[in-house]
Amino acid sequence: MFDPLRTIKARVRELKAYSLSPDSARVKVNQNENPWDMPERVKQESLRRLETREWSRYPDFIPASLHERLAQFVGWRADGVIAGNGSNELIQALLMVAVAEGKRILICEPTFALYRQITTVLGGDCLSLPLKSDLTYDAGAILKTIEASQPDVIIICSPNNPTGCVIERDDLIRILERARGLVVIDEAYFEFSGQTVVPLLHEHKNLIVLHTFSKAMAAAALRVGYLLAAPELAREIGKAVLPYNLNAISQTIAETAIELYEDELKPLVEKIIAERERLFAEIQSIEGLEPVPTRANFMVVRSAIDPRTVFSELLKRDILIRDVSGYPMLRDYFRLSVGTPEENELITKALREIFA
Repeated sequence: MFDPLRTIKARVRELKAYSLSPDSARVKVNQNENPWDMPERVKQESLRRLETREWSRYPDFIPASLHERLAQFVGWRADGVIAGNGSNELIQALLMVAVAEGKRILICEPTFALYRQITTVLGGDCLSLPLKSDLTYDAGAILKTIEASQPDVIIICSPNNPTGCVIERDDLIRILERARGLVVIDEAYFEFSGQTVVPLLHEHKNLIVLHTFSKAMAAAALRVGYLLAAPELAREIGKAVLPYNLNAISQTIAETAIELYEDELKPLVEKIIAERERLFAEIQSIEGLEPVPTRANFMVVRSAIDPRTVFSELLKRDILIRDVSGYPMLRDYFRLSVGTPEENELITKALREIFA
């Protein structure tokens, strides 16, 4: 009897699907979201602009207006910008044009699981390097692997999800100079780190940078991300992006958020950074917990109690964190996002009860 599953690549059938716990809770700190909603001023201005738009018409084939605004916002060229449905769509598009059988992709784990998953689906090989024991990047090991294996694409998440570490600028320059392929820096959380690698685009044509509106821009519901690259690279990557990929509503709200960022959104980023430092210190003071220094809006915490038990105990208290104990090197860790001051108080109170 014909088995239709035999038509699916064996390596795809062997993969475990990327998934998220279906649990919900009043204090939700499991997805690295901005704990504050999009400011009302941004919402109202966006709605005003949408009122005059004909919803029966397609959005722009290429969102040129948004590309222009993004270019001005980050200090790059509009013809080197691609906007998409979250940075995930653009990671997929990039890998679709760069990965095939025999192509090698270098990642440093633990990191965002989709890099490996998409590479595997496309038939590429994933070379994996571990982070250092303190969960930071090992630039020396990356450089040695470049010399030995000549990967076609190197993907570095900075700040890294889930560990919060960043790649240092000098280390990245050395990687860019020695790499014989593309170097992709996923900066989904860069606003919380106080640094970006975007200026290096002017000097290194093999650099690609990914940003998102889902975190600092308080717009996870919109699914907007953007890719920055040399125009000739952007043209090729754009061939894997579907026509009309970004809907008109998301385009409009993204443009409004950019225009009002300094007044409305940047103050929220500053509040999150301040809360991150306060939450880190509070957790560090609890015996049995060791938070890892982070430059993102989340942190991983080493736990003397099984992280799955901590997850369950917090869920009983209506708090939802992320169990990352299945990731490489993170058997004893859980991850939590920075919440509002009130949420962070509830989190630390609950952790003190669990670890009493």
